[in-house]
Amino acid sequence: MDPALNQDIFKITDHRTFRETALKVFYDQAVYCPVYRNYMNGLGIDPTGINELEEIPFLPVEFFKTHTVLCEGMKAEEVFESSGTTQSTQYTQLTLSRHHIADTTLYRRSFTEGFRHFYGAPENLCILALLPSYLERSGSSLVYMMKHLIELSGHPDSGFYLDNLNDLSGVLRKRNADSHPTLLVGVSFALLDLTEHYPMKLGDHITVMETGGMKGRRKELIRSELHHQLTKGLGVKTIHSEYGMTELLSQGYSSGDGLFRTPPWMKVLVRDPNDPLSIFPSGQTGGLNIIDLANLHSCSFIATGDLGKVYEDGSFEVLGRYDHSDIRGCSLLVPFLV
Repeated sequence: MDPALNQDIFKITDHRTFRETALKVFYDQAVYCPVYRNYMNGLGIDPTGINELEEIPFLPVEFFKTHTVLCEGMKAEEVFESSGTTQSTQYTQLTLSRHHIADTTLYRRSFTEGFRHFYGAPENLCILALLPSYLERSGSSLVYMMKHLIELSGHPDSGFYLDNLNDLSGVLRKRNADSHPTLLVGVSFALLDLTEHYPMKLGDHITVMETGGMKGRRKELIRSELHHQLTKGLGVKTIHSEYGMTELLSQGYSSGDGLFRTPPWMKVLVRDPNDPLSIFPSGQTGGLNIIDLANLHSCSFIATGDLGKVYEDGSFEVLGRYDHSDIRGCSLLVPFLV
């Protein structure tokens, strides 16, 4: 693959440069990623005939459960594994997704620059991570990301809080007192535990972000109900959200309005549920297709199991999941209309 793409993807400033760079990545991956190449061959698609983003075929995310999605000549430095549970159905066995990461430096740059794009320098924040279910297993891309951001923060109170909610509540009260900008990132069930055992009123300088996921420990809630309970229990005006998954190296963020926004090297499209190779215009409900150009060494064009809408400004909304998709920690179960 063209080594210049490692730098080019982070120089994107507008739709034109995104389109040009995305097509370069596509042509490279169509040649060098065996799983993607074979997928297109099976569809009878000639990649040299693709000239627009909307024409690009998106690899179903399920391939990460059954294949090693990695470009030829690459070796994995890390292997991230999804947080879902392996289970069987009448027809098939649902296994965990595995994302083989050939360049962890690229991953760190993607999530760090993406974080800076929306939240500023992590060095200026106290970052608190309440992610017990992720810390209890290995291979979590979210834990990898938060560990790096916490290290960049350098604040003495920054860190992971497994089950020690009493210590975390004490730190939050300290942050309330000194008004130091603080970010609390937590899995949904753990944040609810915090609000029930240690309700408080946090200042405007403290941002609370949920990453989704009840992990079977609580009844699943629609996002609006979850946010209502968290805002009430923590005394904040809004709850932020992160949209990420094992198969992606970039993240989308919501500042509490239910709409996720992406960094310049990431884009979301909506496909027709009845014709997965067709792209819907803005405002219609369908399957979410993600272009993540940071996935340089695997596949940047992923058809997810999520349903949603994309708006004219590029923001997107997650409305639910396809019935056949297994539930994963990065997504909330919410009702949807098709």
